[in-house]
Amino acid sequence: MATETRTRSVVPKGTLYRGREGMWSWVAHRITGLLIFVFLLVHVLDTSLVRVAPEAYNVVIETYKNPVVGLGEAGLVGAVLFHAFNGIRVMLVDFWSGGPKYHRQMLWAVGALWVLLMVPFLVRHLSHVFGG
Repeated sequence: MATETRTRSVVPKGTLYRGREGMWSWVAHRITGLLIFVFLLVHVLDTSLVRVAPEAYNVVIETYKNPVVGLGEAGLVGAVLFHAFNGIRVMLVDFWSGGPKYHRQMLWAVGALWVLLMVPFLVRHLSHVFGG
């Protein structure tokens, strides 16, 4: 048991990907990338219906005119904004010598930019979704 305790204490804590900000931004970056990919795939498929079956295309587009899809659109914009800003942060961490030192501050900047752009977007978008 003493060996296990010693081994655990030797593991460095607070490194970039050990449950701290770096790991969570990594996870969020992968999830938003996957969600954006799924959206693009569905978008290409439903848009291709216009050539194959215009009536089916009209039916699909009509189903998109509901509040649930409006909330999904807001989520998509949020995912794209986070993915873009965090991607710039990742490039700075990778290619700028000071990047690893300031990765935490840059993540806070990503969050601040995201909130700064999402709040006005959500006010406008959700007023259209729920207000008509």
